[in-house]
Amino acid sequence: MAVRRERIDDVVGRDRHVDPGLAQLGDARDTAPRARGIRAALHVQLGGGQADDVDSRLPHPVDDPRAVRRLEHVEHAEVAQCDAALHAARERLLTRLHDDGVSLEELRAACEEGRLLLLPAERLIQGAPRYTMRDVARRTGLDLEFVRALRRANGLPVPEPDAVSFTEADLEASRTAKVFRDAGVPDGEMLAITRVLGRGLAQAAELMREVTLDLVLEAGTPEDELALRYADAAARLEPLTAPMLGNLINLHLRNVVQTQVLSAAEREDGRLPGAREVVVAFADLVGFTRIGEDVPPDELGRVADRLETLAAERTEPPVRMVKTIGDAVMLVAPEAPPMVEAVLGLVEAADAEGENFPQLRAGLAAGPALSRAGDWYGRPVNLASRITGRARPGSVLVTTEVRDAARNRALTYSFAGDKRLKGVREPVPLFRVRRTDSTSKG
Repeated sequence: MAVRRERIDDVVGRDRHVDPGLAQLGDARDTAPRARGIRAALHVQLGGGQADDVDSRLPHPVDDPRAVRRLEHVEHAEVAQCDAALHAARERLLTRLHDDGVSLEELRAACEEGRLLLLPAERLIQGAPRYTMRDVARRTGLDLEFVRALRRANGLPVPEPDAVSFTEADLEASRTAKVFRDAGVPDGEMLAITRVLGRGLAQAAELMREVTLDLVLEAGTPEDELALRYADAAARLEPLTAPMLGNLINLHLRNVVQTQVLSAAEREDGRLPGAREVVVAFADLVGFTRIGEDVPPDELGRVADRLETLAAERTEPPVRMVKTIGDAVMLVAPEAPPMVEAVLGLVEAADAEGENFPQLRAGLAAGPALSRAGDWYGRPVNLASRITGRARPGSVLVTTEVRDAARNRALTYSFAGDKRLKGVREPVPLFRVRRTDSTSKG
């Protein structure tokens, strides 16, 4: 027991500043940020008011050195008390995890990587590592290089071949890959699918983690208690995840099967569809970069999330939202009329959000483009992006092809000029589109 205590103490850090993971909680020697927090906490004793005003009411060192020494004494006492509580909570968590079979090396790595809080949930969901990469290759019949390539395509850390880093879930995933390979799916196609799923699921996992943490997070909760609360919540929600994801992928597969049509020539040639005639649109938030200089990151994130929500709410087949890129959204459709309608609706929805939401501007172009791995490539993609940058706030610019394909009495087009666009040799005639009954000057 004494030996184990010695090792746990080594991971925690005897002086409370040995363990790098403890730095995220605040090193006992890094007193500057804490001193500011303590001064804020002491503002009631100093007569109330805002924390920012505290320093102005403290005695100046030149005026009263004794007052400075008294304050420093109080600060160091508060820091020590805070560190003791943090230290005790971390030690309880480390001891519990070590008792559950987590090695000291894994505990030290979790501290260094700042994921100790999530380690109980991680082990509950994934299970303990049992296999090396060589073990997985041998047990599944896959070659070592392909196991490594699958791991990399997933966007996951690639361990050394002889490191015990793979769980039962990892082994089962590799067995599934072997079934696909035996069914004739080429390795390159399997890796392409894995990369697309890995990117999407990584974003989904990040959001699900935030949602779960938000369910259990309370101010002042000790680290060990919060870690166990999170693990418990994750354990209750995790069994629901696989069925939900399975249902979602099946719904999307069904939609693709219903909308992706092979032409007679493609059936005759026995080849997958190449470039198709499509309409591409980009819509971006005006002044988003400038806003980022003045608005906190969490508020900026809410604006970007709201844009994605607005786009999803106003996008119906055959128009499809391809992706969001920070302050912009990309849409694609096989025809111009529904695309023009969808983009006008999106710009109007952004205007309806009020003064606290940036205006949108949009650009549309038509032409042959290639779909690969859920994204689109080709001239209309580049052109639509460039056109968007030339649009006024609250307006929609389109090419001649889009105007000609989406003419009707409900829409009015006005010539916006021949515009020179970056990367395009010749000036491009552009037209501003608005609803005929619109009062907007955009």
